[in-house]
Amino acid sequence: MKPSRNFRLAVVAVGILTFACCGERIAQAQGTFISEAQINTVISELAEIHGEAKRAPIERGVRQVANMWRADDGSPEEFAEFCKDNYIADPETRQKTADRYETAFASIYGHLGEMDRDLSWNLDIATGPLMPIDYAFARLSLGSHLNEDMFKTKIGFMALLNYPLYTLDERLADGPSWNREEWAQARLVESFAARVPPEVSQKNTEAYIAADTYIGQYNIFMHHLLAADGTRPFPEKLRLVSHWNLRDELKAQYSEPDGLAKQEMIFSLMQKIIRQEIPAAVINNPTVDWNMTTNAVTVSPIVDGDIPEGWHVEGAAGDPVDNARESDTRYSHLLAIFHAQQRVDPYYPTMPTLMDRRFQRNFEIPETEVVAILKSVLSSPTFARAARLVEQRLGRPLRPFDIWYDGFKARGTIAQDELDRIVGEKYPTVAAFQADLPRILQDLGFSPSSASFLVDHIAVDPSRGIGHASGPGRREDKARLRTRFGDDGMDYKGYNIATHEFGHNVEQVLSLTKVDHTLLRGVPNTAFTEGFAFVFQARDLELLGIPNEDPHAEHMKTLDILWGTAEIGAVSLVDISVWNWMYNHPEATPADLREAVIAIAKDVWNEYYAPVFGMKDVDLLGIYSHMIDAALYLPNYPLGHIIAFQVEEHLKNANLGEEMERMCRLGSITPGIWMQEAVGGPISTAPLLQAAEEALDALAE
Repeated sequence: MKPSRNFRLAVVAVGILTFACCGERIAQAQGTFISEAQINTVISELAEIHGEAKRAPIERGVRQVANMWRADDGSPEEFAEFCKDNYIADPETRQKTADRYETAFASIYGHLGEMDRDLSWNLDIATGPLMPIDYAFARLSLGSHLNEDMFKTKIGFMALLNYPLYTLDERLADGPSWNREEWAQARLVESFAARVPPEVSQKNTEAYIAADTYIGQYNIFMHHLLAADGTRPFPEKLRLVSHWNLRDELKAQYSEPDGLAKQEMIFSLMQKIIRQEIPAAVINNPTVDWNMTTNAVTVSPIVDGDIPEGWHVEGAAGDPVDNARESDTRYSHLLAIFHAQQRVDPYYPTMPTLMDRRFQRNFEIPETEVVAILKSVLSSPTFARAARLVEQRLGRPLRPFDIWYDGFKARGTIAQDELDRIVGEKYPTVAAFQADLPRILQDLGFSPSSASFLVDHIAVDPSRGIGHASGPGRREDKARLRTRFGDDGMDYKGYNIATHEFGHNVEQVLSLTKVDHTLLRGVPNTAFTEGFAFVFQARDLELLGIPNEDPHAEHMKTLDILWGTAEIGAVSLVDISVWNWMYNHPEATPADLREAVIAIAKDVWNEYYAPVFGMKDVDLLGIYSHMIDAALYLPNYPLGHIIAFQVEEHLKNANLGEEMERMCRLGSITPGIWMQEAVGGPISTAPLLQAAEEALDALAE
């Protein structure tokens, strides 16, 4: 689903809100202000005071401070005095100091998170037409000066002097032997791993907010898409945001007798969005019709509901409207985020690209390892075997959009209208869904007391966009579950998204309120919270009371996970390649980037899908909106599928509620250690591929 604004702020913030994960962190080259001789003098003086046995940690702390110290922080003499006055040799005092940081950070960053959520409220929540002031408040980054203020007050320098910034290699090698206090101290100092100027942070925030706003309002009014013969294949008031709703509508058509023609239309629409051939007048506009075959745009005789801000009806029905294409706006926003990240790059000399920071710092898994994990699924014979089964079940040759084949799910046999009816009757209002959360949790295996506690910490909001989960800022705060509600209540798409986001919310609450140190709040990286969300989402029909009576239900579920992992894995490879391309072509124009994305999408398709689907040069993998507004978020999804499968295998002989709480108590330690403690093994595609082979064998009998 769509990543929350909390994530998008986290990736641009420089503080504890930036994922509690880190690789090598030396934010400025040594010797920029404090000389090597001055550093060595301070180290020797402190070693003389506290003993030679402490020379190694003293040297590490002093050098960490020197790396960040600038002329306006004080003279070299003041640097030396600071180090001598603030070095903590006593372990007990160092721990008590860490406790003080933890308490302060819980308040500071917790309240900042809540205020950021409030400032973007009208952009995220369906509160009516947007106003200019809503965008202005959303661009306001209250925390942009915080990191610098904490350096100026020497709070950051105290942390750097007394707690080591570990490299990723050190964390992976030594982390298994650390106790919880050592882990908390390691996460504490990561807040000061870089010193990004406030104006750079602010510009970064603005780029993400602009892209997010663009994507959140990229709606297509489907009733206004005309087939070649002028008919309207889609129902009235069907407003779909790209890419999420378009994809889900395409999935829904597998169970419809006339679904193939609609799928072909959606496929064509997606290609026009990718290639920026879509008329600008069609986007988020219910006042015009668009014949996709002739590319004619005309005033519509039908207006579905309220007209969005910025559009009004001009002329009589049937009058022509300018059909000029969208002028590479999609790629302009992606480039704006790239250039914003470039401004951050100099403050991470050992991680000088966003890719470095994502994989070393956020994922805490090297890029080569992530890519290898994704390729192991896409290039597996098991994936090719699954494709043959999909083709057999469809009774036709595969089409490119069959990357979203939905027939392995139980819902694939249930008509979309019927699912919409069931959900709409059950959840006509936000309040109705909120009231049912305790029952949902208990059906998932949570005790009544745990369900009550969780529901007290989760609130449901009607989303303006596709939907997302916004985590709580403090233990006293509430997580927010956002999904779409129409005039007639929730539909199945909104419900399916809501179950996914509910999984996020439950993880967010548990990993904050139940963890022993708030410095360790959360899970190792975003893939893990996606894993929990997938665990919830996979039970959506079961939670509606719709039983799955297929004797091969478990096998089908496994193949669905395999198929989904391959699909989003390929998209993730496109995302990674696009970012590498931008760094190799920093002077690119939006048009250059458009052509590069199309070429990369085709290359990935040709390598992994063409041998299986039997067609080449398909650019469909470039449709994902995450690529535009979330900057290398996509790899979280395939990793999340793989992690979720391993968690599900573990849960076969355990209670979901009890085990999820136990796992969430582990907090944001490194992925490998977390997986070992949670399920008894590393992140691996082997269990999924083996189970998928067994499923294919069983279905072939």
